[in-house]
Amino acid sequence: MHTVEDDRLDAVFAALADPTRRAILARLAEGEASVAELARPFAMSQPAVSKHLKVLEGAGLVSRTQVATTRLSHLEAQPLAEADAWMRRYKRFWNEGFDKLDAALAAYRDQEDET
Repeated sequence: MHTVEDDRLDAVFAALADPTRRAILARLAEGEASVAELARPFAMSQPAVSKHLKVLEGAGLVSRTQVATTRLSHLEAQPLAEADAWMRRYKRFWNEGFDKLDAALAAYRDQEDET
């Protein structure tokens, strides 16, 4: 059964799938910024950056406020925390795989030491 929470998580992961949007989020982690400031490091127009911001805003990762004639974007961390919590549920599978690899390497080293 697909829930509203699933839809939000889908939107977050879809937004994070694009490297430009991840770079925008990394910049916003340093503080709020205008579209012009966000566009500077990219070889793209301000309208293109605005489209990325709309995707991030739709996923709840960014909020925007108007200050005089400038719209500032802010990072919203809660959706990232929710995505992190979802991924942590699968951490034990990764750890089990690493534990098996460690055991295999230890057995291999023991064999090498015996010869």
